Amino acid sequence: MKQPSITEEGLKVLVDTFYGRVRQDPLIGPVFNGAIADWPEHLDKLQAFWSSVMLTSGRYKGRPLPAHIKHADVITPAMFGRWLAIWKETTADILQPAAAAAMQEKAARIAESLALGIEFSRDRSMGLGSATAMSPNGDGRA
Repeated sequence: MKQPSITEEGLKVLVDTFYGRVRQDPLIGPVFNGAIADWPEHLDKLQAFWSSVMLTSGRYKGRPLPAHIKHADVITPAMFGRWLAIWKETTADILQPAAAAAMQEKAARIAESLALGIEFSRDRSMGLGSATAMSPNGDGRA
């Protein structure tokens, strides 16, 4: 039976199911499996994250962007698309349509933010984010 609304219990089922699927995915599974050493701890953290995002519980105290930037060398834009596709499928399987849509919308914004943050980090590490690199004459002046 689908969850009628977003609850702590529903988030646990959703997070566990979703990351079970992610871990089996040929594109993004290897990245996640290589990055996560303690899956039970990570799943608890992700449930707290989604609880904070969707239920405003304040349970999550982490910083997602730095955690993702650590793996910027292997994360591609296609991986964000695949992550979102699995998320959409999983939320649709577990939640009623309105709750699934709310989770999907929030996830799309989060994925966009993480992708932009990773790209900005890459640009900065290559010197593209500095005023000098961005100025037309290369001396930091417009």
